[in-house]
Amino acid sequence: MSFEIEGTLHKKFDTENKTDSFQAREFVLQVQDGNYPQYIKFQLTQDRCALVDPYNEGDLMKVHFDLRGREWNEKYFTNLNAWRVEKPQANTESPAAPAANTGSGASDFPTASDEPPAGDFDDLPF
Repeated sequence: MSFEIEGTLHKKFDTENKTDSFQAREFVLQVQDGNYPQYIKFQLTQDRCALVDPYNEGDLMKVHFDLRGREWNEKYFTNLNAWRVEKPQANTESPAAPAANTGSGASDFPTASDEPPAGDFDDLPF
């Protein structure tokens, strides 16, 4: 599964040699989600460890990544494996944006960028 996200580089860590033939590097992207920032940790492996070298903490970046999961001894782990990092492109949409949805066609379905419906959905116990 391939995804992409934009945010600010919050922290980048040194490359770690896990074995003689495998290296990994982690970095954290800060993404604003409503009122609260979210800190999302990504992993780079092998020759991709150098992808974050040109970036400094506080720089905007766009991360392309795959979602990976595995099981070990009845414990489950999820990794966000980054495979491409780039500077986000400025919005090039002209001021005369297309007309709003008129209520017909396949574009009536919500997209990933749509906001959730209004209401109190915060049922977390903390």
